[in-house]
Amino acid sequence: MFLTVTTTGTPERPATDLGFLLHKHPDKAQAFATSFGTAHVLYPEAGPERCTAALLLEVDAVALVRRGKGKGRGGAPDAALAQYVNDRPYAASSLLAVALGNVFSSALHGVCRARPELPAAPRPLRIEVPALPARGGADLVRRLFAPLGWTVTADSVGLDPEFPEWGDSRYVRLVLESETRTLAQALRHLYVLLPVLDDAKHYWVAADEVDKLLRTGEGWLPGHPEQRLIVHRYLSRRWSLTREARERLELARLAEADDSAPEEIDNAVAPEAEPEAEEQPAPLAVRRREAILAALRDCGAARVLDLGCGEGHLVRELLKEPRFTEIVGTDVSVRALGIAARRLRPDRMGERQAARVSLFQGSLAYTDTRLKGYDAAVLSEVIEHLDLPRLPALEYAVFGSARPRAVVVTTPNAEYNVRWETLPAGHVRHRDHRFEWTREEFRTWAGTVAARHGYQVEFRPVGPDDPEVGPPTQMAVFTLTTPHEKEAKAA
Repeated sequence: MFLTVTTTGTPERPATDLGFLLHKHPDKAQAFATSFGTAHVLYPEAGPERCTAALLLEVDAVALVRRGKGKGRGGAPDAALAQYVNDRPYAASSLLAVALGNVFSSALHGVCRARPELPAAPRPLRIEVPALPARGGADLVRRLFAPLGWTVTADSVGLDPEFPEWGDSRYVRLVLESETRTLAQALRHLYVLLPVLDDAKHYWVAADEVDKLLRTGEGWLPGHPEQRLIVHRYLSRRWSLTREARERLELARLAEADDSAPEEIDNAVAPEAEPEAEEQPAPLAVRRREAILAALRDCGAARVLDLGCGEGHLVRELLKEPRFTEIVGTDVSVRALGIAARRLRPDRMGERQAARVSLFQGSLAYTDTRLKGYDAAVLSEVIEHLDLPRLPALEYAVFGSARPRAVVVTTPNAEYNVRWETLPAGHVRHRDHRFEWTREEFRTWAGTVAARHGYQVEFRPVGPDDPEVGPPTQMAVFTLTTPHEKEAKAA
């Protein structure tokens, strides 16, 4: 099993930087033991103009079977003979993907301690895999890699050159070339797509494979046109895992808006009137979280509620700042809370860090004593998901009962929708939105709520503030001015 990575360089950026990126010295041939054989890393050529690193994986097919890892798709045992006589030692598969992850772990994660500036820089790359199983043929190989920015050469391998009439095998010789990919991106693409093309895994696919897929696919898998097939095959057609992965990818796509669909652009990158640089603007979801954090800092909040926390994106950002000493995320969806817990990984935090955060289920349509006594509450893109007749219940539960010192509310600005070229006229940004307000409608609602419950309110734009239609997201920051009747008596 063989794979090569080649790059070219200049005197200013020598090709031998590849050694720093891979954390493997070009002058040394190194061997690494794995549970299924030995992985060798060597450099057939290493010069300032051109450098090639090769990963050679020697698979011990007998040891693989005897250790109980010689299982086929989804972990189902193959026929007895097929466990010993197969293409595993020769053709790229999940074995090679695992070896890539183990041997080139730092490069895959974009880490280079010796030269920290290298991983983020695109470089000319040429990747060759001489024998790649492709259930779906060369056409599927192109459909998987081409949308990721690769120039793809996938030559089918004939069953026997002496008998061309027998046709092609299921193997291809793969060459990927790009001037714009980083090495980390290349390794992540291979890590996921090699076993997808083989359509089999040498190990049992458990629930943690979903987290692994989403981590490695971050930034490219949510918007991939073959996402359904990739997830289906990577998770060995396990229906429950596939469903969970696709739901989480959909949430990630909507939250980060890397490639928004016409009716689901609530968190898309807001178009800029006159971009001054080639660098893409931050997604609106990122700007929204930054604006919320700024508002919380301004009001001096330490104990914060994230009401309708979803997957926990904001909770994760809050945890990064020590000033927020207690962070509570609530949501009506148990599934969303489960995803948030897996994202936050409290079991891997230190004891003090884990004590700062908690998640629990709750509905904002009902009063909840657990929400009382906090410095601030956040309702980020929440109110538009409620039917209008239920909005007064949320209003009382948050402003009348919980009564935090500050409340931050964000919601889409309906007037800005005309700036989304892919959004048909009259449509809301997401199919689950029950309404979207204009700036005047939002200000009227917020002003009424503030007057009724003893708050003052300030309005802030989020995203580019268009002189005609305003910002894509509108924010209201409520500050408590009149204590609750019981609070006044206690004082």
